Amino acid sequence: MGTGPCGRSHSGECVRHVPNVLTLLRLLSVPVTVWLMAAGRMEPAFWLFVAAGATDAVDGTVARLFDARSLLGQWLDPLADKVMLVSVYVMLGAQGHLPLWLTVLVVLRDVLIVAYAVVYALSGWFQGTPILISKINTAFQIALAGMVLGHLGGMWEAAMLIQAFIYTVAVTTAASGAAYLMTTGRRPSANGGATRNMGGMR
Repeated sequence: MGTGPCGRSHSGECVRHVPNVLTLLRLLSVPVTVWLMAAGRMEPAFWLFVAAGATDAVDGTVARLFDARSLLGQWLDPLADKVMLVSVYVMLGAQGHLPLWLTVLVVLRDVLIVAYAVVYALSGWFQGTPILISKINTAFQIALAGMVLGHLGGMWEAAMLIQAFIYTVAVTTAASGAAYLMTTGRRPSANGGATRNMGGMR
């Protein structure tokens, strides 16, 4: 007993897979969220969005506590966040619940970050540590998306707050994109002492 795939002697190995499993579940929840939004079922879409955010917090905590970080997780976790956020923003923009210009700004910023991350990863100069303004921007983007979904689901009235957050997200998105581009503009030095933190993917 206790020697199976997740038995006592293998429990540590099983825990190491938990963050990636949660991240995959988060990715799989994206098409369901989009379908719910397309069907006008904003309240369940809101709760699924919240659940996805909860798994993001849990997988990060597990990875830190049990030293379960992996190269796959370093790419998959921020990718799952971006796929969910971009999908929700595109749907809200297409349905007229958010300004089209904001949707374009959010999507453009994320596309540029992913493109630069891929290019620099292939050249060996990428480290997935997000810069502070990028973390702040992601937090505001998540808050706005959740606020709008909850508002549309009849869970609260937040029209004025949503308007304020729209401009806050616009400013932090532009600032994050600009900061990221300035960071990625740094080139390796001749002695190899290059700046390796490319601003992460968040």
